[in-house]
Amino acid sequence: MAGIFKAYDIRGTYPEQVNEAIAERIGMALADLLQVEAIVVGRDCRASSDALFAALTRGICRRGTEVIDIGLASTPMSYFAVASLGAGGSIMITASHNPPRYNGFKMCRAGAVPISGDTGIAEIERLATGPAPPDAATPGTVRRVALFDDYLDHLMGFARSIRPMRVAVDAANGMAGMVLPALFARLPQLTIEPLYLELDGTFPNHPADPLTVENLRDLQQRVRDSGAEVGFAFDGDADRVICVDDTGAVVSADLTTAMLSRIFLAEHPGATILYDLRSSDVVREEIEVAGGKAIECRVGHAFIKQQMREVDALFAGELSGHFYYKDNFFTDCGITTMLRLLTALSDGEAPLSARVAGLRRYAASGEINSRVDDPDAVLARLERRFGGDGEVYHLDGLSVRLDWGWFNVRKSNTEPLLRLNLEARTEQEMAAHRDEVLAVIRG
Repeated sequence: MAGIFKAYDIRGTYPEQVNEAIAERIGMALADLLQVEAIVVGRDCRASSDALFAALTRGICRRGTEVIDIGLASTPMSYFAVASLGAGGSIMITASHNPPRYNGFKMCRAGAVPISGDTGIAEIERLATGPAPPDAATPGTVRRVALFDDYLDHLMGFARSIRPMRVAVDAANGMAGMVLPALFARLPQLTIEPLYLELDGTFPNHPADPLTVENLRDLQQRVRDSGAEVGFAFDGDADRVICVDDTGAVVSADLTTAMLSRIFLAEHPGATILYDLRSSDVVREEIEVAGGKAIECRVGHAFIKQQMREVDALFAGELSGHFYYKDNFFTDCGITTMLRLLTALSDGEAPLSARVAGLRRYAASGEINSRVDDPDAVLARLERRFGGDGEVYHLDGLSVRLDWGWFNVRKSNTEPLLRLNLEARTEQEMAAHRDEVLAVIRG
């Protein structure tokens, strides 16, 4: 079990690290942590998910807690279930974008509030790895609830006056493939160019990770060949999405955040919008020009969702392709984002490529990982080298803002890695300063 309890979820290889025995103990531990009447359980289409579901729910029931079984589900569907059903918590069996041999668990409290390392996962680890408690005098039961149609109704609330257009979608054989056909049946004005909608937890066509450019090649080609106006690539559990414009070019998630922010601020003047600190300065600039309040935030869904609640933010965007909505229980959803972008494109003003062109004002390095022996020592070295020349802050790792742009270096939660993101005014400046910072990191 070593190493499977992460900052935001529980995840590892099946059956070596995550198996039926630990799943049962995690179920018991979650029930003991939450102390509620019922817990929602959903699962993705991985080969191991059914076996883990049986063991997990057995553990929950052993502690006298009811299981609300929503069956096969996307992670956003599990959020919808726990919030709309008023359940005391939820657990989703998924490993998101990881390879087929992985599986794991994403957990929430009532209202779809995430359970992270600091807010319960460490306690679940302690309970699951300690002595097993005795079974409850009255075991819990498993109750199946069908809420797929209700979930589609919820999603349709984000589809506003979508005009006829050709749209390409790539579900990567993940859980978006369960939702999209039924959703598109309610949007007959759309002509769909589908890729890999069949549920297959072996992900036979390409990994279910839209952040990797190679995994977008088929979608890009389909957009170009079909003349689609836009393409959407989802991850394995459908809580993330990356867009491709009408030319087949990838639209980075921070530029998507900037576009959506302008739209939402037209609907809700003066609203607060969060963006993670790896995002382009364009995001802050677009929010402020539109009269909104822009707040930079830490990376990670648990931090973002908590801060959204604290400041009553309308929307938040993360460079990893997570987009969060106040009217979606402050949770992230790739399909909701698709619908809002289709709504935006329906105003007929300009193609997506033209809208994005005006946002490509700076040059970004993308995230660059470096394996180092002592991450803290390297961060200190970076601050000594660059701190005297610019503004330094430690919201998440080390951020330094200089006259040419900015960079952020963060530690990985699971490996001895440092992750660099850097932005400058031009490609030439970006390349030079990227190499300068990497030389310090890797030196």
